Amino acid sequence: MTETEGPAHKKDMSRRRVVFAGGAVIVAAGIGAGAVASASADEDTAGAKKPGGGQKSGGGQKSGGGQGEECYRLTSETTEGPYYIDADKIRKDITEDKEGIPLTLRLKVIDSDTCKPVAHAAVDIWHCDALGVYSGYEAMSSGGPGGPGGPGDGGTPPTDAPTGPPPSGGPGGGHSEPTDDERYLRGTQLTDEHGYVEFKTIFPGWYQGRCVHIHTKVHVGGKMTDAGYEGGHTCHTGQFFFAESAVLDSAKIEPYSTSTTTRTTLTEDTIYDRSGVTGGLMKLSYRKRHMARGVIGSITTGVDPDGTHDGTDL
Repeated sequence: MTETEGPAHKKDMSRRRVVFAGGAVIVAAGIGAGAVASASADEDTAGAKKPGGGQKSGGGQKSGGGQGEECYRLTSETTEGPYYIDADKIRKDITEDKEGIPLTLRLKVIDSDTCKPVAHAAVDIWHCDALGVYSGYEAMSSGGPGGPGGPGDGGTPPTDAPTGPPPSGGPGGGHSEPTDDERYLRGTQLTDEHGYVEFKTIFPGWYQGRCVHIHTKVHVGGKMTDAGYEGGHTCHTGQFFFAESAVLDSAKIEPYSTSTTTRTTLTEDTIYDRSGVTGGLMKLSYRKRHMARGVIGSITTGVDPDGTHDGTDL
């Protein structure tokens, strides 16, 4: 089943303030001299739009987020999509031995009004595997073996050229019930006192109708119990996106290179709003000739802790 989700609609800024600012890339072992730094400046900044139309400009930002960090009053909420599972798996490493390029995901959550870090927020992430398959929905996913456009299906190998617009129809952004008990590439963590959280995962693949992305939710006001994170409310539902150049680099590496699933590019995607980092485009760092060794992705997510945005209010 193809996940086709309509574009996020702009709403009242007083209650829908979500900001994204480029998180600082932290140089780690294996990523140093000769690394590729892929940020919002590399993708879609020409013609990026700010709320209300018009071209993006520096006037839409406010300072106060710390040295070298900017805060934006921009709406970047998205639909939840059909594949969310409230699994309460509190863990840093969500790979479960899935094959793919190692991805270290470094996130910071801040209050969009004050730019102060939001401590003890529960951050969910979930995404497909290297061949476009979601855990819990293996029988419904449109990528991977057995899925439409999967390996051997005669689809279009990835190129740097657009492969066509997302298909029409499909299930929309409504939730679908899981078809299996798998829960790989899903997890939740609490932010520390400085608003930071880090996940170990893999670089996602692609499936028909969507560009490469990671889903996220931020919950506040709850507490940890033996059963997981309970109570509170969801103050943000969004997605993180990957520069097209990085996706093309990943497509040269197995198992991504074995996929023949029709690929939707970043600019074709109906969810990404083309506003660069303010729309969820992450900053990535990796060594171009050795991408298989790992990628670091980072972004700062600003939320309205008093708001409720569960992905159904769009």
